[in-house]
Amino acid sequence: MTRLNSLLNSLLIGLTLAASAAGASAADRYIIDPEHTYSTFEYKHWGLSYQRGRFDNNSGMIELDMGGKTGAINIAIDASSVSTGSETFNKILRSDNFFDATQFPQILFKSSNMRFDGDKLVQVDGDLTIRGITKPASFEITHFNCRFMFLYFKQACGANGYTKILRSDFGVGRYVPFVSDEVTLSFSVEGIKE
Repeated sequence: MTRLNSLLNSLLIGLTLAASAAGASAADRYIIDPEHTYSTFEYKHWGLSYQRGRFDNNSGMIELDMGGKTGAINIAIDASSVSTGSETFNKILRSDNFFDATQFPQILFKSSNMRFDGDKLVQVDGDLTIRGITKPASFEITHFNCRFMFLYFKQACGANGYTKILRSDFGVGRYVPFVSDEVTLSFSVEGIKE
């Protein structure tokens, strides 16, 4: 009887450890697809019009635990990949008057909380770092979907979202108020499951 109890205890411990390991790895990991991921910014220019630019090079990863409604996002944006349609303006934005892309080559976002409404991701809170200055930021998610992609023969997830920041908070406030301090940051992101 003691041997049977010992075997049952060992089996129970083994099952508990297996269940814990399965629970710990419930999050799926997605690698950012750089071909279908970019970030944009929009600001008002002298009160005349809204102007837009984008960052072409983005990388990072997303972890999603749809059952637990949790996850994590880490995105790195290449500050030197800023693209406005004008190479002259691109050079100005890369300079130390704005992004200072030589000294601060990456703009970073690291999530601290993901909010769901049912199976839909609706908000991501975290820390945004520009020019080495980190501030909290909350992105409203306007679109979110996951599905199997025959193109990759893998699961993929995508999202769109935005937040508003004051660029002066990050040391890029040159020409305020003629160029608006408030900037809308938007993103389109797709991730492919590992």
